Amino acid sequence: MAKDLFSSHPPFTPPTKEEDRLLWLRLIRSPRVGPKTFHRLMAEHGDAGAALEALPAIAKAAGVDDYTPCTAERAQAEIEIARAKGARMLCFGTDAYPHTLASIADPPPVLWCMGQRGPILRPMVALVGARNASSLGTRMARSLAEGLGQAGYTIVSGLARGVDAAAHHGSLKTGTIAVMGGGVDVIYPAENAILAAAIADQGLRLSEQPMSLHPQGRHFPPRNRIISGLALAVVVVEAAEKSGSLITARDALDQGREVMAVPGHPVDGRAGGCNRLIREGATLVRHVEDVLEVLERLQEPERPAPAVVPPTPERAAPADLEQALLDLLGPTPVAEDQIIRDMALSASVVSPALVMLEIQGSVRRHPGGLISRV
Repeated sequence: MAKDLFSSHPPFTPPTKEEDRLLWLRLIRSPRVGPKTFHRLMAEHGDAGAALEALPAIAKAAGVDDYTPCTAERAQAEIEIARAKGARMLCFGTDAYPHTLASIADPPPVLWCMGQRGPILRPMVALVGARNASSLGTRMARSLAEGLGQAGYTIVSGLARGVDAAAHHGSLKTGTIAVMGGGVDVIYPAENAILAAAIADQGLRLSEQPMSLHPQGRHFPPRNRIISGLALAVVVVEAAEKSGSLITARDALDQGREVMAVPGHPVDGRAGGCNRLIREGATLVRHVEDVLEVLERLQEPERPAPAVVPPTPERAAPADLEQALLDLLGPTPVAEDQIIRDMALSASVVSPALVMLEIQGSVRRHPGGLISRV
């Protein structure tokens, strides 16, 4: 259940100076500018400053007369909050930006990060599932996270209760990333405050939302695309037929990621989504080895196609082929195959000529397919 990975976006120069980062933040925080619009504006205008200048005219052409882009003061205030909270800005196009996330159709232009850089540098696997997970589901999530972490993978999830929390707990020591629905400094749900603090200390928290934004329901579907976009594959552990985890799985398929699912009992509503994913082609997961097998296949280096050797153009037969054969032959018997190779012609050309010479009495055949000149 995966498409080809890593499509590209129009190239433009990422910000390298503080004033450039401020312009980027102003552009993405401007009204009606989401990630797709941001990237289109950057492709059309080349840099954030030019895009900001063009925005009012673009809005007016769309029927909005009183459009005002995000002000420098508002963007600077967000930067100051981030600085005070210990968050740092990660911009699309920079070396530190994950290439997996950069490949999706609408990568976040700006991410706020709190924690260690290490987890985002390793290959990542997303583990998501039900908030009201069963004891078996949380144990499965934690076991998968521990096993994948020991195998060198960073675990990505959403810091929700249930499966997400279990996945983070299982991968704290090896590397985990929590993608937040609100600001990177706003912990939701509050019951995961201790876990969130541990992730900021040992792993990484990140969000595309403004600092200190309290999450609302509409923020979580965009958050889910980042979870799947960071990862090579998404593993779903317990999910109802209609759940955020299935949104993440759909995002993963749209992004060309592999989708895997842990099966559950048919009468358990928490297993309905996973069972449907498996029925539709997702890889069935029984234990961590099933996941690792798929990941190894996904990361196998592409074998170069075998070189196509163009056929050697056949040399034209000499006008007097029979005389050329007589010149080549001597009294010592030679294999017919060797004669054909020496002439650099096909057997269909040489053999009839040898037959004619034999009929004429000019050559003699010997046992073992040997031929000599008479």
